[in-house]
Amino acid sequence: MIQRVLVANRGEIAVRVIRACRVLGIEAVAICSDADQAAMHVRLADDVVHVGPSQATHSYLNMAAVVAAAKISRCDAVHPGYGFLAENARFAELCGEQGLIFVGPEPSAIRMMAEKDTARTVAAEANVPIIEGTDAGLPEELDLREEIRRIGLPVLIKAAAGGGGRGMWLVREETEFPEAVRRASAEAAAAFGDGSVYVEKYIGRARHVEVQVLADAHGNVIHLGERDCSAQRRHQKLVEEAPSNVVDEDSRRRLCEAAVRLTKRCGYRGAGTVEFLFDLDSGKFYFIEMNTRIQVEHPVTEMVTGIDLVVEQLRIASGEPLSSRQEDVFTSGHAIECRINAEDVNRDFAPAPGLLTEFAPPGGAQVRCDTHCYTGYEVPPYYDSMLAKVIVHGRDRDDAIQRMQAALAETNVDGVATTIDFHKRLLASTDFRNDSFDTAWVEKVLLPAIRIGETGECNDEVGAP
Repeated sequence: MIQRVLVANRGEIAVRVIRACRVLGIEAVAICSDADQAAMHVRLADDVVHVGPSQATHSYLNMAAVVAAAKISRCDAVHPGYGFLAENARFAELCGEQGLIFVGPEPSAIRMMAEKDTARTVAAEANVPIIEGTDAGLPEELDLREEIRRIGLPVLIKAAAGGGGRGMWLVREETEFPEAVRRASAEAAAAFGDGSVYVEKYIGRARHVEVQVLADAHGNVIHLGERDCSAQRRHQKLVEEAPSNVVDEDSRRRLCEAAVRLTKRCGYRGAGTVEFLFDLDSGKFYFIEMNTRIQVEHPVTEMVTGIDLVVEQLRIASGEPLSSRQEDVFTSGHAIECRINAEDVNRDFAPAPGLLTEFAPPGGAQVRCDTHCYTGYEVPPYYDSMLAKVIVHGRDRDDAIQRMQAALAETNVDGVATTIDFHKRLLASTDFRNDSFDTAWVEKVLLPAIRIGETGECNDEVGAP
């Protein structure tokens, strides 16, 4: 078993990894920037190494500093969490070169899935359905224009590198195409250092359904069922659920089998997520991408399966076989997660850093709150705005919604603007309760119907469109 892990991240995921290390009796070493010296993950760790200034590029994204921190603190492994360096193949290679275990897949698998055209090719080879589109990085705008005529409008212009909704633009009319290419390419270059884009057919009424997989170094691969992450704004997930109620049993079986085939095909090791679009009109599903790390929304899978995914990551990285066989995996009930962000909904969800004068998370039966916040914590302006993830488990979806509404009602955060009231309205909407929405619903229906007053409270009822 790994003895000492450098937690190469911050915020709630750093806290989550430290707690998993404690379960296994592993020592955890935190890293921190100037802005995070009073952070909860620093308080909880067995040791801490300062890695640089507040800006992430000079601290959490500084590969040399992070690896040096692991070496000087005598760690034998590095857990990257999500974001920052988690899907950086070069960082995984650097860890290996320095004799450190990277808690994640091999660099080759990270690289294979990070390059979208390669990932599409691998998916096709594994007999996993892909959306009609082009290869990445076509050299001339004219080539892309010809491709959209072949595919047919509407289409998405997408970044070849990276993910998370960045570098993605919808084109409904051919006249919009040149500007969409320029914007997608510029955003991709800024976010990922690669401005290459490709074209993909746009599916108008879709749900975002993803499958959690686990793979060890002994050739064992299993899935832990699917999650539904269709409540999104600008391709960013807001609410996640497990399981997906729009997927029937036959589709669920084929979806999960496809995810396992792809995982085996790319020689994967560790925890990963294979993401799909589920076409509500045709009932078909299509591969989007594979996230080669732990996901923000992993707790909903833990709630319905009882399997600790971060503990599994650490065990797999230690060379141990999976603790469960496929026939041992069962799901029970329904889980929902709401991401609570320090954002001002009145200002187009602008980040709202500041001092938390009160932070009182929810509790009770079947309620979980993953957070790094506390009363008196100063939310810094340099990083992601997420304060907490509230997760509940119910006997079915209706019960889970009711439990989440109760949990949010007792969650009290003062000092900064938050998305708590927005989530209350989302959960109360007729469309959400009836499970009759798609990935565009939040922006097209919910947000236009909600008015938020100066107090942050939502004023209007939101029903079906």
